[in-house]
Amino acid sequence: MNRIVLMCLRNFFKVPPAYLKLCHYAKHTEKYPELEKYRHIQYIFKTAVKSGNVNLKVYGEENIPKENGFMIYSNHQGMFDILAIPATCEQPLAAVLKKELKDIPFLKQVIACTKSFPMDREDVRQSMEVITATAEEVKKGRNYLIFPEGTRSKNGNQMIEFHAGSFKIATKAKCPIVPVALIDCYKVFDEKGSKPVSMQIHYLKPIPYDEYKEMKTPELAAMVHDRIEECVNANSRE
Repeated sequence: MNRIVLMCLRNFFKVPPAYLKLCHYAKHTEKYPELEKYRHIQYIFKTAVKSGNVNLKVYGEENIPKENGFMIYSNHQGMFDILAIPATCEQPLAAVLKKELKDIPFLKQVIACTKSFPMDREDVRQSMEVITATAEEVKKGRNYLIFPEGTRSKNGNQMIEFHAGSFKIATKAKCPIVPVALIDCYKVFDEKGSKPVSMQIHYLKPIPYDEYKEMKTPELAAMVHDRIEECVNANSRE
């Protein structure tokens, strides 16, 4: 919590106008280009990273597809994840998020600006509607992020099992999958105080549709999980 306070204090005069501009974009989202809205969100996220004493190390940016219409699947370590990935992905990115986040101020506006989708994992019908809607958006050339663990890992860099259902988005969209490995991201908000902290983001080699089209979603989920876990284990100090 101290780090969030630090971010706000260091940007005391920037926060109100940046938030008001975000609210304006969210209220009139159809009037503005996707890239313009995304760059403003990136500006907010990058400012938060810099002012929060976070040393964000990025690897494999060249693996982010230049052509739109891809899915990012990442391990999940905490709330900072949703800032860190868009802050380092220059291609416009939306997300599939748990429903509990949809009414939180700031996140509510980000969801509206990016056309992100809140998902209720307890409601099978609503989850399938979100999966179908997201796949259709990816087919149109938009990019989405999802955390297939479904909830954050509470054991640092140790990952938990991926939900196979989230991979139905990729199989329906027939799109490239970009695995992302987050390392030490949990430290940003979990550790007490606001001393400098380092974390890593690794964009792994994309998996084209031809490579996984014959796989069932549980097999695909296991493959992506294992590739991310291998990167985490190889690069973490734990």
